[in-house]
Amino acid sequence: MAIDTTELMKQVGKIKILTAHLIDDRLAGDYHSVFKGQGVEFDEVRPYVPGDDVRSIDWNVTARTGEPHIKRFSEERELTVIFLVDVSGSQIFGSGNRSKSELAAEITSLLAMTAIRNQDKIGLILFSDRILKSIPPRKGRTAVMRLVREVLAADETREGTDIKAALRFLNNVQKRKAVVFLISDFQDQYYEKELRVTARRHDVIACPISDPCEFKLPDVGLVEMQDPESGELLLVDTASPYVRREFKRQALAEHAKLVQFFKRSGIDSIHLSTDKPYIDDVRALFRRRARKGRG
Repeated sequence: MAIDTTELMKQVGKIKILTAHLIDDRLAGDYHSVFKGQGVEFDEVRPYVPGDDVRSIDWNVTARTGEPHIKRFSEERELTVIFLVDVSGSQIFGSGNRSKSELAAEITSLLAMTAIRNQDKIGLILFSDRILKSIPPRKGRTAVMRLVREVLAADETREGTDIKAALRFLNNVQKRKAVVFLISDFQDQYYEKELRVTARRHDVIACPISDPCEFKLPDVGLVEMQDPESGELLLVDTASPYVRREFKRQALAEHAKLVQFFKRSGIDSIHLSTDKPYIDDVRALFRRRARKGRG
């Protein structure tokens, strides 16, 4: 189906306005303090003055000049932030005012605008059961809006999800350590090992997205349901209390399993729902990381 460009740009503009007013000095400051760059880099060699740390003496320059010199280092502030966004068929679902893909675009916009405010580079990888688009990291506000536009424009995909393949692609193209926001509903299997490997190479923050109707079936009688990724049709009796109860039990069990996996693997996460605001959850993540000394 062709994408309505006018409607798409309206959505992009709406998200830009929505997320821009959420970013204040406190959020930007929290981001800066938590995501601290890749360490230190060499700055210069200068003559030693009393009070300098003798461990910083550059003995080669000292021997060559006959005068003590020290090496100076500065913090390597610039970060690379990659948004690894799931645009598979299940992301189209939304029972309220926004779909999971729209929420994915909003959280991408908020985090990307915060990163750009701190002079970091941002990049994007869109995936379903294959890599749909890869945008190399770059700076600037125009880069933010391009990322949001690409996430929304991919709304028409009907493919399944392959998180493992997306992570492998990321590790192949991003050799240097990056902050990676993995935004998905995690309706996939067999990706856990690859995610743990990626978390050792990069600073991974998982952003699982859900919709309230994925945890509770409405009582509307016999309903034909289609799996958005496989296309399989199922006839479900939603009038049955047992069916509704079992559906909720399984959904909550899967959610709890995902939460425990993140905790065991030491992966930070922001749990997002299409019916709830997310700014407090983002702030809470930054506070947790600050307490743990992450970044």
